[in-house]
Amino acid sequence: MSSIAAGGGGAAAAALIGVSEIEGKGRALVASQPLRAGEILLRDSPILVYSALPFMIPLEQHHHISYCYCANCFRVLPPPSSSATLLSCPTCPDNLAQNQVLFCSPRCQTTALASSHSPWVCQALSGLRACLSPLLQHDRQVQARYLVAAYNLSIISPPAFRTLLSLQGECLSAAADNHAAIFLHSLISSLSPPSHSSLELTAALLAKDKLNAFGLMEPFAEDRERSVRAYGIYPRASFFNHDCLPNACRFDYVDADHPDADHNTDIIVRAIHDVPQGREICLSYFPVNLKYSDRQRRLREDYGFICECDRCKVEANWSDNDEEEEMMGSNGDLNEAMDEDFDENTEDYDSGDPAATGDSDFPHAYFFLTYMCNRNNCWGTLAPLPPSSGDTPFSGMECNVCGNLKRFDELMGGDVLV
Repeated sequence: MSSIAAGGGGAAAAALIGVSEIEGKGRALVASQPLRAGEILLRDSPILVYSALPFMIPLEQHHHISYCYCANCFRVLPPPSSSATLLSCPTCPDNLAQNQVLFCSPRCQTTALASSHSPWVCQALSGLRACLSPLLQHDRQVQARYLVAAYNLSIISPPAFRTLLSLQGECLSAAADNHAAIFLHSLISSLSPPSHSSLELTAALLAKDKLNAFGLMEPFAEDRERSVRAYGIYPRASFFNHDCLPNACRFDYVDADHPDADHNTDIIVRAIHDVPQGREICLSYFPVNLKYSDRQRRLREDYGFICECDRCKVEANWSDNDEEEEMMGSNGDLNEAMDEDFDENTEDYDSGDPAATGDSDFPHAYFFLTYMCNRNNCWGTLAPLPPSSGDTPFSGMECNVCGNLKRFDELMGGDVLV
C-alpha cells in the first residue's frame, strides 16, 4: 500500500491514508493507522478550476443567477452597487455584462492572465460566446469551458496535464457520450487549439472530467437551492470512492479569508468518526438524505456503477413508500422517525463508528441523527472539528454545507454555536 500525504500536515500526516487495491472496487484509499474523529485526512489543491456558469444565459433565466464570481479565485464578487473596484480582462470584448470576465483584485487578475486566463483562453472563450446559442443545454456549455481549461493546462503545465490524463475515467462507447465528444471537439477545433488536440484526446478528457470533477458550491441560503459555482479537478481527492454512509466528508472554504490567497479553492477531507486501521475511507458523492432509487440513478448515470454498500443492501428491499415512511415520521419529521431507534442503537455506536452496529433494519438512523445537519434546506454532513494534539475528545461539529458549528451534546436539540 502506498501512502498519500495529507498536504500541509507534515510527515506524520502523510501516513494517515494510503492507496490500496480492493477486490471488486479497484483503487481505494484506506486508513494506514487508527484515525480519530475530525482528523484532517487530506488537503488537496486543484490542477484546474473552471466556471460552472453557462456562456449565454437566456433572459428568462437571469433571475436564477444569484452571484457573480472572480474568474480566478471564484470568491463571490461584491454587487455592482458597492464601492468595490472590480477588474476586467483587458483583452476580452466588453459586450453583455453577464459575460464579462471579472477579477476581485489585481493579484487575481495578474495570476489568471498568466495561467488560467491565458491569451488563448481569452480568445477561445470569446469565440464560444459568439457561436453558442443560449438554448444550448447548460451541461454542454460547461463541458466546453472544461475543455478550454484542460487544453490550456496542456500549454501552461504539461506535468499537470499528464496528471489529469492519469486519473480514472475511460472513454465510454455510449452513443450520447460519442455524440457529445464529436460536437464539443468540433467547437474546440474552431478555436485554434494546441496542435496535439484530437477527437480521441477530447473524448479522453471528457471521461476524466465526468469521474473526477468536484463541485464548488455557491454560498448556502435557506430560501433557495444551491448551484455549483465552479468545478475543480483534485488529483489526490479523486482516489476517494463513494459510500452512502461515508466515514469522511470534504470541506471547502472558497469565500473565507485564507492566509494564502492562492489556496482558497483547496478542499479538506476530515474523518466523520473514528476509523480503524485498514478500513476504506469513503465520501458520499451527494447529500446522504437521498432515497435509494435516486442515489442509484445518479451513481449509474454520473459515475457508471451500482452501489452495493451496506445501506443500499438494506434499502434495496424497501419500496419508495416504505423508505419515505421509515425516514420521515407521521408528521413528516425526520428526527421523530429516528428517535425511536436512537436509544436502542446508541450503545452499539460507542466507538463512534456506525459500521459497528448490528442493526440491519435501519443502519443509518444513528448516522442521520448525529452526522446530518438539521438546518432548513441544508442536508449537509457534520464532522468533528480537528482534534487537538492531546487526548481531549472533540466537543464541536461543523457542517460541510452551511458551516454551522454545534456542540456534540446539543446535536439532538439542534442548538447552533455560531
